Amino acid sequence: MVSIKKFIRINERIRAKEVRLIDHEGKQLGVFPVFKANELAKTNELDLVEVAPEAKPPVCKIMDFSKYKYEEEKKERHAKKHQHQTQLKEIRLRPHIEEHDYQVKLKQLDNFLKLKHKIKVSMRFRGREMAHVELGKDIIDRMIKDIGDKGLIEKPPSFEGRIINMVVGPSK
Repeated sequence: MVSIKKFIRINERIRAKEVRLIDHEGKQLGVFPVFKANELAKTNELDLVEVAPEAKPPVCKIMDFSKYKYEEEKKERHAKKHQHQTQLKEIRLRPHIEEHDYQVKLKQLDNFLKLKHKIKVSMRFRGREMAHVELGKDIIDRMIKDIGDKGLIEKPPSFEGRIINMVVGPSK
């Protein structure tokens, strides 16, 4: 369930003494005491809803609150459906990667870029591999060259401990 504004005051929960009233058709009726506005809402079998509580006097509208709540939730669901959340994916490499494995990782990276995700590429060194860091750097440089125009290097390769990291984002 999607939640709209947490605290919308309706009917008897409105604390102001006077309110600026808008009827169910959208016409401004003027400033009324709260009890009088509540009576008008009840005669129309609708609710008195505080639309702008920070205004002086607060603005209230006569409407069907459950229908209003449903419409707001519908708008939020629609907005949420059409927004894209970028995820950070990780691709791990090793310095002694075979050609086919490299191509699989490159294809995976390409698919992530098509889905507009950011990718953290990590080259991990273990044990004696630390003696040949240049092999790992060559593979990272080759990957940068193979990415080409498909993605942007957001964070260039940096050596941190036993790992070379870089972040690739989708091209604009």
